[in-house]
Amino acid sequence: MTMELIYIIALLLTGIVVGLAGGMLGVGGCFIMIPVQYWVLTSMGLDPGTAILIAFGTNLAVVLPTAISGAYGHNKKGAVAWNAAVTMGIAGFAGALVGGYIATLIPGEYLTFLFGLVILLSSIRMLTAKPPAADAKPVDDVVTFLLWGIPLGLLSGIIGIGGGVLLIPVMVLALHFKMHTAVGTSTALMIFTALGGTIAYIINGWGAAGLPAYSLGYVNLLQWALLAIPSIAMAQVGVRVAHKLPAKQLKYVFIAVMIYMGLKMMGVFTFLGLPL
Repeated sequence: MTMELIYIIALLLTGIVVGLAGGMLGVGGCFIMIPVQYWVLTSMGLDPGTAILIAFGTNLAVVLPTAISGAYGHNKKGAVAWNAAVTMGIAGFAGALVGGYIATLIPGEYLTFLFGLVILLSSIRMLTAKPPAADAKPVDDVVTFLLWGIPLGLLSGIIGIGGGVLLIPVMVLALHFKMHTAVGTSTALMIFTALGGTIAYIINGWGAAGLPAYSLGYVNLLQWALLAIPSIAMAQVGVRVAHKLPAKQLKYVFIAVMIYMGLKMMGVFTFLGLPL
């Protein structure tokens, strides 16, 4: 089996898992896609700094149609708080545009470590925080949504994520959303952050040296197709799985995945010599 075929199979399988995770957990699947994309690109001989930016930009372009598919499914089940999704989404869109530019100014190895650290800290916070009181009402305030949306969008653009791994802890712990509503609303909100980030990575990567074939700036169209096509279909499967799981189990699945990928991108497993 040639290496090119291995890369294609790896990306297709990743797209399937990403779609399932996106629909089920309300995340863009960045913590799954980016390590695989980075491995493929660096194995092809690309400079690591360029590879991580392409992984970030292409990841956000994949998140966009996957989030649309997932949001459609969650909305049919009444699990999207559209006031929060649209308000935070517009703010996140603006933040992601700025964040995508900032990312091009930061060395690639720092971006990779920062990506892992943010995910790990978010997972620990969600694991250790006390659940909101049963009678706590979800926040429904435009100003609060805007104040959360801008920094989350900014960080989303910098580290190339749709934002679900950050949005859901905020929605559950700070905004008092129920887990299923947080997942559905996060999925809808990622449409905005992914769009803003994608535009930023295309513009800021336009004409950059060392890009592989079929690239629009830091978005590689070949990788996008291999990841997005299976991901869109599997997002609907993920939605159905999410609404069959109790909220507590859904939360712990989400946290476990976050911890693993956070440690992986920080290089902890490599440092310890573990084949994970």
